[in-house]
Amino acid sequence: MQHRDRNTTQKLMPIRKPDFGKGEYDIYPVRDIGAGKISESVEMLFSALPATTLILIEGYSGTFFNNIIERLSALYSESGRNVPAFIDISRAMKGPAEISKLVEDSMGGNDPLFGKRTNLSLRDFFDSRKLEEIRQQTVGRNVLVYGTGASLVSEEGFLVYMDIPKNEIQFRSRAGHATNIGTPSVSPSFDYKRNYFIDWIVQNRQKKSILPNISIYVDAQRPEDLVFIKGDDLREALGQLASSVFRIRPWFEPGPWGGTWIKDHIKGLNKEVPNYAWSFELITPENGILLFSSGLMLEFSFDLLMFQEGRNVLGKAHERFGDEFPIRFDFLDTFDGGNLSVQCHPRPAYTLREFGETFTQEETYYILDTKDDALVYLGFQEDIDPDEFKRELEGSYRDQREIDITKFVQTHPSRKHDLFLIPYGTIHGSGQNNLVLEISSTPYIFTFKMYDWLRKDLNGSLRTLNIERGMVNLYFDRKGGKVKEELISKPEIIDQGTDWTLEHLPTHPTHLYDVHRFNFNSSISVETNGKCHVMSLVEGSSIMIETATGYRERFNYAETFVLPAAAGKYKIINESSSPAIIIKAFVK
Repeated sequence: MQHRDRNTTQKLMPIRKPDFGKGEYDIYPVRDIGAGKISESVEMLFSALPATTLILIEGYSGTFFNNIIERLSALYSESGRNVPAFIDISRAMKGPAEISKLVEDSMGGNDPLFGKRTNLSLRDFFDSRKLEEIRQQTVGRNVLVYGTGASLVSEEGFLVYMDIPKNEIQFRSRAGHATNIGTPSVSPSFDYKRNYFIDWIVQNRQKKSILPNISIYVDAQRPEDLVFIKGDDLREALGQLASSVFRIRPWFEPGPWGGTWIKDHIKGLNKEVPNYAWSFELITPENGILLFSSGLMLEFSFDLLMFQEGRNVLGKAHERFGDEFPIRFDFLDTFDGGNLSVQCHPRPAYTLREFGETFTQEETYYILDTKDDALVYLGFQEDIDPDEFKRELEGSYRDQREIDITKFVQTHPSRKHDLFLIPYGTIHGSGQNNLVLEISSTPYIFTFKMYDWLRKDLNGSLRTLNIERGMVNLYFDRKGGKVKEELISKPEIIDQGTDWTLEHLPTHPTHLYDVHRFNFNSSISVETNGKCHVMSLVEGSSIMIETATGYRERFNYAETFVLPAAAGKYKIINESSSPAIIIKAFVK
């Protein structure tokens, strides 16, 4: 689907929820918060604004503020209400050249992919004198201030927050719209890098500080049709989510190696795409959660839940991770597709020094499905020569010639329910004909591609490699027989009952998370014991979760769901005619 405001093949989320039926993977999972709590349209938003006071319309960069303000202005004129003075907060923003200089240290120079997490605040993007001038203009007057940074004008006033899902921000960037604070669009890749390392961080810090004061929260992903919720109702919903089970809204992307499993098994997606490479099941900096009321859906960014309820969500792990959710789940689909790049992820000290991330990207591949002779690339051959390996990789990229990567890297047959361990610094990659449930720590862009089969991206450009970064992070002693012994998990039963077993699938000693697997016929009871559980139904049609509060929710095959630490005890009921298998990941 193409839209003048977005460039993507993915459908814009509807306002009203489609019915996917029992047992069907639901691409729009919702939390019902009761009737009459979500409203629709700019007209309804206008009706909810107070008559005479300071109104602040804050929101994420990439929001089409001018379109919204034009419609509100027309409604003021038509209604006969006292028309406020409209002030665009961008008037107080520093100039594009000054902002570019401000963010320079975090942009990673000419590196096309990587920068470093910023320490800036939203206020740093503004001229303090001009901000004060606008503040003075609001004193004792009927004024509406709008745009990214509007909340900097005053801690008083009626605060409206416009939010957009991170995937929609990327789709707007691809359509050429500005999504960075105070500067025009450069390119989708540049805009994303700046958003990831700077703008999203800066805006989230501001969002956290003003969350208790938000009067109306708006889901602004549909430019022509806004939906919104009162701030009090939103904060109440966050509290409810933090003590019971919930699911995140997934989103899907094609890729150069993508496959057919997702297209064949998940309803409601656009099928007019070359493939689907990823399903982002739970990547908390980018995913959102859907609330449902009286037939309407509203999406809010996952970070809101962590800002208000992080301790209830993470329990014991909150002291270490704070607002950052530490575990992610996603699918890698190579059915009838191609091999992933041969790659590695950085060591923790390197990640902190180079990128400013406090923990690094470390993965496991849980094999959800396979066909034919599927395999995984993992670990080095016994006779690996690092210098020869580097020369071959560089020569391949320079001369555009294929190499036999198996001369250097081992391959292992992959079977359903295998778990391959990929601690940081490990050479790896999925082969063709796997559906991988990738269980990982949350950092998710720090992949150093070292060999990519001379493959081009979907735009026809040669994909960027990071051979040098990879070489300084690899552990070359992960080779030979050690690979099967140390990097392929060996399940062991740690508890069992009459019709159930609980297995431990040990992860690598450096992994921050561990993995358990439930296999059961009827039902099981589980305690969080102060830990957050991230789970997926990997065998069976559907299960029902019942929490200690009496809340019940159904989850279907391949769906990912979260049990916050504060949920305490919960029950899982198998609704399938055969045994159900559930994977559970949690911080060690």
